[in-house]
Amino acid sequence: MKRKLRMGMVGGGLDAFIGAIHRKAAYLDGSIELVCGAFSSNPEKSKAAGEALGVHPNRCYGSFAEMIRKEKNLPGDMRMDFVSIVTPNHVHLAPARLALQNGFHVIMDKPMTLNLREARTLQQVVKKSNLVFALTHTYTGYPMVKEARELVAAGKLGAIRKVYVEYTQGWLSTPLERTGQKQASWRTDPKRSGPAGAVGDIGTHAANLAEYITGSRLTAVCAQLNKTVKGRKLDDDAAMLILFDNQASGVLTATQIAAGEENKLAIRVYGELGGLEWHQEEPNTLVVKWLDRPREIYRTGFDYLSASARANTRTPSGHPEGYIEAFANIYSSFSKAVREHKPGKRPATTYDFPSVEDGVRGMAFIEAAVKSSRSGQKWITIPKP
Repeated sequence: MKRKLRMGMVGGGLDAFIGAIHRKAAYLDGSIELVCGAFSSNPEKSKAAGEALGVHPNRCYGSFAEMIRKEKNLPGDMRMDFVSIVTPNHVHLAPARLALQNGFHVIMDKPMTLNLREARTLQQVVKKSNLVFALTHTYTGYPMVKEARELVAAGKLGAIRKVYVEYTQGWLSTPLERTGQKQASWRTDPKRSGPAGAVGDIGTHAANLAEYITGSRLTAVCAQLNKTVKGRKLDDDAAMLILFDNQASGVLTATQIAAGEENKLAIRVYGELGGLEWHQEEPNTLVVKWLDRPREIYRTGFDYLSASARANTRTPSGHPEGYIEAFANIYSSFSKAVREHKPGKRPATTYDFPSVEDGVRGMAFIEAAVKSSRSGQKWITIPKP
């Protein structure tokens, strides 16, 4: 398949932050084009958004159900190949399920669903469909995150013992949701966001990053979730102890009330022979620390890096690669899986993008953290996918 893949989008209207990010990431390598969408639940807004994005008026739909039904009836050389879902959490399951049941691959923003029950439902739909499903945990797409993962997998650091991961923001330090700000409004609303606020929004990124780099799975949490801003319905601050299936332990922090912070996602991983440190706000640098020799600074774009890091780098060293490029790496890997997909055959598990199982674990992590914070029994086991 040498042509561009045809993408349909659910959500992502002109005033939507994450929809624009998805489109830019999808376009970056020139292998995907947007051909249709239900960009808003309001048909007039959907049409206006689609036309502004260059989509033919006949393919700017008033609902995701209409889009999936009409696209399925188009000739094979016209219809969309996959659906990108960029809606708030409560509108994740329905369009994903309908798309998969009608033969369309799906890529979707995280967290995967509104709750763990929905996540398990979607997991079964994905399994039954034999189609490609990806979740956009963006930060796994950075070249130096992939280098960190390779170092751990190769045993360079020895057995992993300790993980410290934090995601600190400050944008919700005040009751921004009361001003009508769209992003704040839905992220602090249990009906649209789910059982957690900061933990669901950014804590899942921290947990996923820790699992991705270490290759281990979280098994239990001991959490304290806080609603710092008066009247807020969901947590805006969280700290927790975490345990992994390889017996490593760690600390995870997720807060959106650290005034002055932007998107300070950072991780430190320590093994018996050495450790590593990566910061999202300085993504091209990986610090590797050794027990018996000086620390090393790894930089994106050099030939000494692993094949995985090099394959996910687009520019020579010294040219910053950031958030859009990391996002695009997930789209690129997803695109490869879609192109290589054989009807009726289950997709291979070797593609490097977050899967439906990662999505289930993310929802299980959220619900375990909430349960731990509310319980007198602080250590809560995280259910397996």
